[in-house]
Amino acid sequence: MVRQRSILSLIFVLLATFLISCNSPTIATVPPSYTAAEVAKIQEYVPGIQMVRDRSPELQNLITTGEWVKVGNFIHGPMTEARLNMTYIIPNLAKQNQAQARQISKDLLNDLVKIDQAAATGNTSLALNKYQEVFADIDKFLELVPEKTT
Repeated sequence: MVRQRSILSLIFVLLATFLISCNSPTIATVPPSYTAAEVAKIQEYVPGIQMVRDRSPELQNLITTGEWVKVGNFIHGPMTEARLNMTYIIPNLAKQNQAQARQISKDLLNDLVKIDQAAATGNTSLALNKYQEVFADIDKFLELVPEKTT
């Protein structure tokens, strides 16, 4: 009887070991960590992007009123400067965020080109649609940027 219990215990141990080894491990992604110097370097460029983000109603008003020359000026002025600030930030982001940030920057450029084309043809609906996508892209980019350390 004792011998049967020890064999049964051995079988349970082997079964448990097999089942545990078949389980796939969960990979915990570590959030990116930045040094204070890296955050400071990134934060140099954030106010320029945030300023353009805060001026979004201005661009919407220009599009709805059909002031296409001013729409072009806004796109080629403050919006281009904000995109330039994004390109300065991207290399300083964590490696796992850089590809996503580059894609967002490309999407932003494509949306700005579409707004510029819509402005050239006077297409208000396309311009307003792309306007929303532009500021959604900016919001997505700002989510990748580390918070200011205090």
